[in-house]
Amino acid sequence: MQNAVSQTDKEMGDRFNAAANNGASEMEMLGLAIAEILQAGNPVTNKAIIAKLIHRLELESDPATLDVYRQLLELVVHKTPDDLTV
Repeated sequence: MQNAVSQTDKEMGDRFNAAANNGASEMEMLGLAIAEILQAGNPVTNKAIIAKLIHRLELESDPATLDVYRQLLELVVHKTPDDLTV
C-alpha cells in the first residue's frame, strides 16, 4: 500500500513539474510576441497580441509549438478584458 501512495505522489509531482515547465515556456513565447510588438513601435493591446499569435500560428509547422500558441491565444481571448480604446 505504501508503494501505491508514493507512486501516486510521484505521478502528481511529475504532472505539476511538467505544467510548471510548460507555463514558463508559454510565458516566454508570450514575452517574445510582446517584444516584437514593442519593437515594431506598436502599442501592446489584446488585439495586437491576438494578431501576433495568429500570425505565428500561420507560420509555425511544429505541432508542439502550435499547441503552445493555441493555448496562449485561448488565454488572451478568454481571460483578458476587451480593448475599450479601439
